[in-house]
Amino acid sequence: MEIELSVSEKEEILKNNLEYTVFSWSKQSGLNPLSIKGAKGVYLYDRSGRKIIDFSSQLMNMNIGHGHPRVKEAVDRQMEEVSFVHPGMITKARGELGKKLAEITPGTLKKTFFTNAGAEAIENAIKFARLYTGRHKIISLYQGYHGASYGAMSVGGDPRKIPHDSQQAPNFIHVENPYFYRCPWNSKTQEECTENAVAHMERVIKFEGPQNVAAILLEGESGSSGCIKYPPGYWKRVREMADRYGILLICDEVMSGFGRTGKWFGVDHHDVVPDIMCFAKGLTCGYIPLGGMIIKEEIISAFDNKPLPLGLTYSAHAVACAAANEVLKIYEDENLIANAANMGAYMENRVAEMMQTHPSIGDYRNTGLLGCIELVKSRKTKEPMAPWNASPAEMEVMNKVSAKLSELGMFTFVRWNHIFTAPPLCITKDEMDEGLDIISKGIAVADEFCT
Repeated sequence: MEIELSVSEKEEILKNNLEYTVFSWSKQSGLNPLSIKGAKGVYLYDRSGRKIIDFSSQLMNMNIGHGHPRVKEAVDRQMEEVSFVHPGMITKARGELGKKLAEITPGTLKKTFFTNAGAEAIENAIKFARLYTGRHKIISLYQGYHGASYGAMSVGGDPRKIPHDSQQAPNFIHVENPYFYRCPWNSKTQEECTENAVAHMERVIKFEGPQNVAAILLEGESGSSGCIKYPPGYWKRVREMADRYGILLICDEVMSGFGRTGKWFGVDHHDVVPDIMCFAKGLTCGYIPLGGMIIKEEIISAFDNKPLPLGLTYSAHAVACAAANEVLKIYEDENLIANAANMGAYMENRVAEMMQTHPSIGDYRNTGLLGCIELVKSRKTKEPMAPWNASPAEMEVMNKVSAKLSELGMFTFVRWNHIFTAPPLCITKDEMDEGLDIISKGIAVADEFCT
């Protein structure tokens, strides 16, 4: 029987968190965070008894849904056996996970170096690419996010790195995204956008010296930058260019991996095999932290007879690997990847209907259950409700939209003029309708500001 916390206990929980812990990406005073006591499926439950639908899978990582008992059972079994060993030792869970990852990733990707999270996977992929090629520059997209550690933040283009610019890591070169809705080259078709974007990247590579470029780093499918869809053929053309210049191709599947896009990995939609794939989030769905990078067999073999200078204390943590093994079984046993594709198609149809009644919806971009509604003041001019990297003063309208969603019992990300739609992969049609009805009411707030 659940014991209800007293008012004083709730206040103590809030006080301890606010006074003794630091919050990400936020000013540290004046916060009023959700105080969560439980979660199940697509819902969170706060300590006031409120039920909240989770429409962003927390940080796009809670793919199997909250509170799945099988993960807890798998963790318990592993801890009964052994909780931690030196990463130079082996466990059954580690080997099974490595084998399964080789089976579900494309091409000859085979051997995984395990990390604690996505940013560490990116950091180690960058280090490996430089070691392997003997080159130092990395090409990536301005509107991309790869993590918040120094290297991962520097290779990304997310403006949250700007306060750190004076000390960012060197030798990261950024190029424009193939963002058809707001094409930098005013392309008339998606195919033309592909041509222009690839030509732009190649010009930059030539300016920088191809012999200096170790890797090109792209997200499998764009995430927190606004789910910017790759136009047809873009990934393949980048693969061809990388091969032409002897450059490694690194795919960041931290957000788009493990069924999120309706396939195992985002890059699977583009029929391309990267040289290195980074992942985290959906590998364990946040039940226990774990990430990694998987490397092509023919590339990692370069270190068969010389030391690989990479290492982490908690690499291939036994309990995390056990959790991951169970999560991967859940994806298959519960047909969650197919459900992501089906529910994604249903969501796209629903949003298309919403566009008929909401003039503020300028564009909707979605792959599986990784989606983003872009709100504008005018469809004709595409003026955003809030600009990229909006200041607090420029967020007035979108803050009202966000407040409305929260008031109606939804947790999701509202960033600049974007509303993210990335619920857990276990979502049902009724739950999808519930979430989209709330979003529709939130968008109605923005409609009032259309011109």
